[in-house]
Amino acid sequence: MDKVKEIYEKYLALGEKLSDPNVLADIEEWTKLSKERAEIAEIAEKYAACLSAEREMNGAFSEAEKETGEMRELLLEEGESCKKRLSALREELRLLLLPKDKRDERSCILELRAGAGGEEAALFVYDLYRMYQGYCERHRFKWETVDVNETELGGMKEAIVNIGGKGVYGRLKYESGVHRVQRVPETESQGRIHTSTATVAVLPEAEDIEVEIDEKDVRVDLFRSSGAGGQKVNKTETAIRLTHFPTGIVVTCQDERSQLKNKEKAFRVLKARLCDYYQSRRDSAEAQNRRSLVGTGDRSERIRTYNFPQSRITDHRIGLSLHNMEEFLSGDLDEMIDALARADRERMLSASEE
Repeated sequence: MDKVKEIYEKYLALGEKLSDPNVLADIEEWTKLSKERAEIAEIAEKYAACLSAEREMNGAFSEAEKETGEMRELLLEEGESCKKRLSALREELRLLLLPKDKRDERSCILELRAGAGGEEAALFVYDLYRMYQGYCERHRFKWETVDVNETELGGMKEAIVNIGGKGVYGRLKYESGVHRVQRVPETESQGRIHTSTATVAVLPEAEDIEVEIDEKDVRVDLFRSSGAGGQKVNKTETAIRLTHFPTGIVVTCQDERSQLKNKEKAFRVLKARLCDYYQSRRDSAEAQNRRSLVGTGDRSERIRTYNFPQSRITDHRIGLSLHNMEEFLSGDLDEMIDALARADRERMLSASEE
């Protein structure tokens, strides 16, 4: 609480500075101080709420000592209510003090790939693609397809998407891992349940200062966009393939009819993958010693099962099962994501107390 008190006093001091005529006349200084104050505003306001609840609690208990009978009971009840509210506010304050991943506020790259199960796995990737698209529509996140490798039966072997919006990565980062589906495929004549998998990777979009790409390290190939056939097939070489020699990472983009737009999208994905690649190498030693409650985010880790016969979605990291398959696949993911975020915060709180 001493640490929070310092933050609160700084918040008040910054408020006074912002009303100083000299600061108001200097737009650059005013902007800098406003930003600094905004960064600690939530903690300061929560602390102020704690102080208010504490005053009310002490006041109620103090008055109760002077009273008797029904009035005393009412004041004691009010004091207990304030005490519970104070306890909840302090817990919220502790959560606000946890270290934040600055990448949480960024946009992200979503990569979906079919795993075991052949055509059924590709159909599952299409279901996941539509699921995340529905989630983004609900939250008004920008959905921008980079590359899709479709199958003749309407499935997807691979799909790469740019998702734009504040806080997108912080919400979707828990989706990384292996997703498993159990259902009777449309191609199954005897009604047997099959198990197929798909991998999901969610990468924070890289900032220019984080990763520099030397043009000599990248080969750019042009080719014609592939498709299901007919009039949609592009007759000109607008599709882009980037090959990064030092890491062997390959990125393709053929969604746009403009070669320039495809190249721009491909480089955004390449930057995100390189940032993830180098970050993973830096974190590998730490990751071996620490596994979070919601998993490592490793793409080889099975995180969720979609059981169609029982209309059940189970997340294995937190043991939560939901029974709303239709709504879930239409993009109603908030209950699951909120539970995962809550479990992650609880893990961080436990770690901070050790």
